[in-house]
Amino acid sequence: MKASSALLLANLPAALFAAAASISAAEANYNAQRREKVLPGAFETYLDNVQRTGVVLPTYVEDIMHSRDKLPTVGISTSGGGYRASVFGAGVLNALDGRNSSSVRKGTGGLLQTASHLAGLSGGSWLVTSLVQANYPTIQKLVFGDAGHPLDFAGWLLDYSWFDASDNATQQAEYTEELLQELAVKAKHFPISVGDVWGRALARHFTNGTTNATFFANTSHGNSILFSELINLPTLAAYEQPLPIMVIDLDSQHIEGPVFPGGNFIPLNAPMFEYNLFEFGSYDHVVAAHTSLKHLGSTNSTLCATGFDEAMFLSGASSNLFNEANITAATLAEATSDFSTIVNQTYPQSPNLRLDTSNFPNPFFGVAPATFADSGETILAMCDGGSDGQVTPYQPMLVKDRNIDVIIGIDAANDANGFAEGASPMATQERMQLYFQPGLATFPVVPNSTDVFLAQNLTSKPTFFGCTSTAAKTGPLLVYIANGAPPRDGAAPLTNTTTDQSIYTTDELQGMLDQTFVVATQGAEVGDSLEDPEWPACLACAVVDRARNREGTRRSGVCQTCFERYCWGGY
Repeated sequence: MKASSALLLANLPAALFAAAASISAAEANYNAQRREKVLPGAFETYLDNVQRTGVVLPTYVEDIMHSRDKLPTVGISTSGGGYRASVFGAGVLNALDGRNSSSVRKGTGGLLQTASHLAGLSGGSWLVTSLVQANYPTIQKLVFGDAGHPLDFAGWLLDYSWFDASDNATQQAEYTEELLQELAVKAKHFPISVGDVWGRALARHFTNGTTNATFFANTSHGNSILFSELINLPTLAAYEQPLPIMVIDLDSQHIEGPVFPGGNFIPLNAPMFEYNLFEFGSYDHVVAAHTSLKHLGSTNSTLCATGFDEAMFLSGASSNLFNEANITAATLAEATSDFSTIVNQTYPQSPNLRLDTSNFPNPFFGVAPATFADSGETILAMCDGGSDGQVTPYQPMLVKDRNIDVIIGIDAANDANGFAEGASPMATQERMQLYFQPGLATFPVVPNSTDVFLAQNLTSKPTFFGCTSTAAKTGPLLVYIANGAPPRDGAAPLTNTTTDQSIYTTDELQGMLDQTFVVATQGAEVGDSLEDPEWPACLACAVVDRARNREGTRRSGVCQTCFERYCWGGY
C-alpha cells in the first residue's frame, strides 16, 4: 500500500514555490497542447451536432468554430452539495458529452469535449476527481461501473454510508479500524485529523480499487492514487480531458470579516486556495503564491515531501464541513464526536492542532507576512470550498491567464428545499465587489437577491449573465444551469435530496441523472411547449459570444433571438 512519505533535503528546490500572478508553465503547456491537438476537432464535432437539430446558425458561429485562432475558451464549474451535487453535476456533464448518443440527438452533446477547464468543489470535487482518476469514462460508466475497466473501477458505491457503512457491529468496527490503519504511514510524517479519515471513507465510494465485493476488505482502496500522477493517464497524456481544478477554503483563526448570509462561517476575505494536476496555491493577492502539487506537504524550509497529494484526501478537504464543531485535542472533552475521539486516541496530536479540519503543512510559511494572516502558521487548516457561500467554484475561471470566455455554471446548492436559488453566484459577486483582485477578470453582474432569481425564473431555466458589450470587455459570460425547480411535466422531483443523505440506490441515481438530463437540454418554456427547440443553438451562440465580440461582429439571426430570451441584465 502506497502512502505519504517524507524526505529531508539539505535545500528545498526553489522551483517548488512561485508567485501566482500567472498560471504555471505546466498548465500553460497543457492548455496549449489541448488547444492545438484536441479542441479544433472537438468544436467541429460540437458544431455538427448543433446543426443537426435543424436550426440555422449565423455564419459567424460557424466561422469561429471552424477557425483555430478564433476558438473560444470554455470553462465548466460544478458546485458543492454532497451526493446531490455530484449526481446533478454528472447529469449535466452527461447532457454535454459527445459520447452520449442521446446528448448528440439533443444537440448539446460535444460541448464537454470543447472545455479547457473543469472545476469542482465539495460534492462537485467528488465528481471531478472520480472522473479524472477513472481516465474520463462516460458518465453512465463512471456512476454505475464498467466491468471491463482496466483500473478496477466499479462505479460510485453510494449504497454504503460514509462512516456508518455496516449494520453489523463487528464489521463496522473492523471498517473503522481499517480506515485508521490506512493512515499509519502518513501519521509518521504528517498530522492526522478527521479530514484524513474522511478522505479514506470517500475513496471507497469514488476511486479505483474498491468494488462491492471488496468494500470491507483490507486493501488499498485508492490510497496510492496521487493527484499529481494522474497526468500520466492515457486521456490526460493525450490532452483529451479538460484540466481539472478543485477549490478549498482556509479556516483561519486570524481572519475576521464579513460572512455571506445563509449559515456560512468562513469570511469572504479569507483567501481561497485551488489545486490542479500541477500546483496548489492561491491567486488571491494576499497570498499570491503556488507550490508544486507533487511536493505538497513540504514547508517553506528544508523538508521536501512527496505522497501527500492523495486524490481523495484532497477532495475530502474540499468537502470537509466537520470544522463547524471547531474540535481540537484540548477541547475534545467539551465538544467532540465519537470519530474525533477515536482518531485522537489512535494518532495523538498536539493539543492545539485542529482535529476537524484537513491539515496541510504550510508551504507558504513566511510568505507575504504583511498580507497573509497565516504566513506564520506551520499548518493550514483547510475546509469545504463552499464554506464562504461560494458553493460553485467560479473564481478559477476568472484567473486572467486562463482567458476563459464562457463559464458553464452548474449550481446544485441547497438554498431551500434541496433546490438552488442563486445564492452561490451572489456570494461570488459580493466577494468580488468587496475585495478587488488584480489577477482576476470581472464576474458577470447577477441579482442581489434570491427573490429576484425566483421571481424571474432564473433558476428554473438556463440563464445568461454578462451579455452586454461592456461586460464582454472585462470578463466571461456565465451560462447558469441550476437544480432550481421540480420537473415541468408534473413528475415528482428527484434531484432535491438533502446534502447529508449518504445512501442512494441504483434506481435513485438513474432517476436523478434522467431528470438532470432534461434540465440541461430543455432550455426555457416557449409558448405551449415545455422545451425550447432552439436551446442547442442558443447554447452554441453563448459559447462563441465573446469570440464574436472580439471580431467586432454584431449578433444576428437566432443568436439575437436567443440572447433576448436568456439574458438577464441587458444584452
